[in-house]
Amino acid sequence: MSMKEVFAGIQEKLNADPSKMAGLTATYQFSLSGDGGGEYFVVFDNGTAQVNEGTADNPNITISMEAADFQDMVDGKLDGMGAFMSGKLKVTGDMSLAMRLQTLLS
Repeated sequence: MSMKEVFAGIQEKLNADPSKMAGLTATYQFSLSGDGGGEYFVVFDNGTAQVNEGTADNPNITISMEAADFQDMVDGKLDGMGAFMSGKLKVTGDMSLAMRLQTLLS
């Protein structure tokens, strides 16, 4: 599955339950390296989310990791906290937004 398809799936999952995004206004940047990686960002605006390819101007949080590890995390094969603790996932910016991401994608 390509990263474009992964992020299309994330868009669908987010739109399926807007209540999870209530009160959230933030931009998440995903910097995914390795085979099939790329730059993507998601703009949350109080109950809505828009997935975009590219680099956001002023993201509140940047999540950097290998594309394959990100795919595993989205598929539920890799725990986000475990990935962070083992150094597979790096976060720059608002750490509380990283904690909220797991809830948004579940």
